[in-house]
Amino acid sequence: MFTLFGDKARWIHGLWKPANGIAASSIARTLEDASMRRNRIAPLLAAGATVSFALSGCSTTANAPQLAPATFVAMQEGPGEEYVIGPLDKLTIHVWRNDELGAEVQVRPDGRITTPLVADMPAVGKTPTMLAEDIRLQLSQYIADPLVTVIINEFAGTFSQQVRIVGATEQPASIPYRANMTLLDAMISVGGLSEFASGNRARLIRFDRTTGGQREYALRLGDLLRRGDSQANVMLMPGDVIIIPESMF
Repeated sequence: MFTLFGDKARWIHGLWKPANGIAASSIARTLEDASMRRNRIAPLLAAGATVSFALSGCSTTANAPQLAPATFVAMQEGPGEEYVIGPLDKLTIHVWRNDELGAEVQVRPDGRITTPLVADMPAVGKTPTMLAEDIRLQLSQYIADPLVTVIINEFAGTFSQQVRIVGATEQPASIPYRANMTLLDAMISVGGLSEFASGNRARLIRFDRTTGGQREYALRLGDLLRRGDSQANVMLMPGDVIIIPESMF
């Protein structure tokens, strides 16, 4: 038993009893009302923080530069950059008049290949012409004037020659870059936007060879795929990364 006379209240067996005739039930209701007000304010504060975050994300995308529009069908098709062999590419090595020295091989994950008389030849990062010349030099130690041809049967390419699409799309994927490839071509390859995608907040990350850094561009995928706005279609480059966020609402 504890008695507190300064506050005109007393604790008896752990129960607080007011001395001024204030009903205990009235105090309990007051405390309950205060608790309910706190519970109502907390979700509002959380929602306000979410809206603030979403708006800040929108402004960041809106301030990013945009790429020039591309036509749906190129007026004049032309070759792209020379293809560079990547890991898991499947190759045919042909040696003229020496079929036994040729082979069908797949580039190993470590970037090398092995053919008759040529062991652990680096292949990744070379063009087919460069690889054929390296194999020719190796074979010239055993036969006179070999003529070597390298044919690529299945393409994977290096990461610098792929276009990667991640985020709110039906099938996020890394796809080989093709000459004259546009944003529309890439989105068709991955099945378009997902149900909750925020297409007009998408962005493209591109390596700038002149500065050696990365640049970020705003994309309007919602306008392109859902409204058919041809001005939202842009040309892609090898190594581009497309990031599609989900809608916050």
